[in-house]
Amino acid sequence: MEMAQFLVRAHVIEGRSVSSLALEHGVSRSWIYKLLARYRAEGELGLVARSRRPHRSPRALGAEVEDLIVEIRKGLLAQGLDAGADTIVHFLAREGVPVPSASTIWRVLRRRGCVNPQPKKRPKSSYRRFEADLPNECWQSDMTHYQLAGGEKVEILNFLDDHSRKILASRVLKVTKATHVVGLFDELCATYGEPASVLTDNGAIFTARYRNGRTGFESELERRGVVAKHSSPYHPQTCGKIERWHQSLKNYLFCQGPAHTLDELQRQVDAFCLYYNEQRPHRALQGRTPSHAYAARVKAYPCDTGREKHFRIRHDKVDKTGAITLRYGSRLHHIGMGRRWIGEVVTLMVANRDIRVVTQDGELIRHLELDPRKDYQPLSEDLLSPMS
Repeated sequence: MEMAQFLVRAHVIEGRSVSSLALEHGVSRSWIYKLLARYRAEGELGLVARSRRPHRSPRALGAEVEDLIVEIRKGLLAQGLDAGADTIVHFLAREGVPVPSASTIWRVLRRRGCVNPQPKKRPKSSYRRFEADLPNECWQSDMTHYQLAGGEKVEILNFLDDHSRKILASRVLKVTKATHVVGLFDELCATYGEPASVLTDNGAIFTARYRNGRTGFESELERRGVVAKHSSPYHPQTCGKIERWHQSLKNYLFCQGPAHTLDELQRQVDAFCLYYNEQRPHRALQGRTPSHAYAARVKAYPCDTGREKHFRIRHDKVDKTGAITLRYGSRLHHIGMGRRWIGEVVTLMVANRDIRVVTQDGELIRHLELDPRKDYQPLSEDLLSPMS
């Protein structure tokens, strides 16, 4: 039996006073009088618990605004764009209508059946997040796979600024090679300046440390004094920002229809990069765009302090063309020695790109700094002279 029924019957049947019932059961007299009035007017039905929801809410959203919220969400999803509450706030402001809070928009979307509950999804609060304090403090890079309309598999190489989430580059390639990574990185350094560090996974295009070697990208980072960082094996969450970019990019591309050529796919990717960087408000950036966040602070830069050097000793024999070979950054280079040394067994003393070539007797016959952009390191008068 509900308390309301008990109190009414105690008063009606036993004749107990309202004051004594209120004092004994810790309720107000006004509530008991209200129950008695409802009982006399409606009988037992008057004692059924009722909703406390107000009959009217002057500040509630109008049906027109709710319809507009749902329309904006459907339009964004149809284009493969983010359609969360924070993004809808941005688009409502552009429409010139009174903008409700993001939480209000979420309630509208749930009430209209536009949000699918995911009770088993891991809460964001459980993740350990990190973010670079300055632009160019850390860049993230990764490659993802995609497929053209004819079934041809292609790859998309991406660079992202960790602090601002700005997409620095998204390049469509048939197959991503280590040389593509180095070339694109050099272009970005010329445009945005050199970063202090770069974070990647352990893909073969980024690192060769598991093969006891060094890729061209690692050599280029070392040459520029940029710190190379790698995620733990089988732990993509370390590079979570660029992994999330891959998801957003593919959602957009899926809604554009399959591209037939690399150029067509690149145009689609460029269009989304422009929207992502310049127009889309980012929730992690308090509603700012990545480009705005990137330009808002001073840029970090590389620091050479404590940079580790790569040392190596290699033995070779000058071939019939008067050259020796050296692999640097996953690329084979030919070093000219001159015909006078044909057949001579020499030793190469390598410290990063500083190379000293000596004979078996210890005579220094060439000292040079390797140019990783050239396959052949030519002879010149200044390089032929002995150097100590």
